[in-house]
Amino acid sequence: MIYFQLFKEFFKIGVLSFGGGFATLPFLYNIAEKYHWYSVNELTQMLAISSITPGPVGLNMATYAGMQTQGIITAMIASLAIITPSFFIVIGISKLLKKFSDNFYVQAAIYGLKPASCALIASVAIKLIKSTVSGFYATALFTCLLVIFLTRKQSPLFYLITSGLAGILLFIIMTKV
Repeated sequence: MIYFQLFKEFFKIGVLSFGGGFATLPFLYNIAEKYHWYSVNELTQMLAISSITPGPVGLNMATYAGMQTQGIITAMIASLAIITPSFFIVIGISKLLKKFSDNFYVQAAIYGLKPASCALIASVAIKLIKSTVSGFYATALFTCLLVIFLTRKQSPLFYLITSGLAGILLFIIMTKV
């Protein structure tokens, strides 16, 4: 039963998450609350690990979520489920792309999907910020990185390395005090 539920939920994510891997976050957040296969805290850890590992973020998160659920079999089921819709959608779209690429309604649908994807990602970002940025040091680090992000263009790797090093430094300082 859990295999079917897991496949169904991640297949649904694969069908509905337009906008890339981070667009899977609202769905993963919902799964955390609905099925308790993993916690919201584990979701933030999944996001961090998925962001720094090679490959698509959505697929990495599905694999990690499946692994957290029951192990390697569920990791494979979740991974297969999330990529299956994209596989068939890409094949279908590639066949129809030339025929409908200039179609007004196709352009309008894509125009509408972009802000919807951004809104879904922003809503989860706000929830994740509220649940993970707590305490003076975490808030200060978040604020500094946000200011740098808004004022300068930096590689995402810069933010990951900077926050990782700051976390190590703060952990060392906090454990010695």
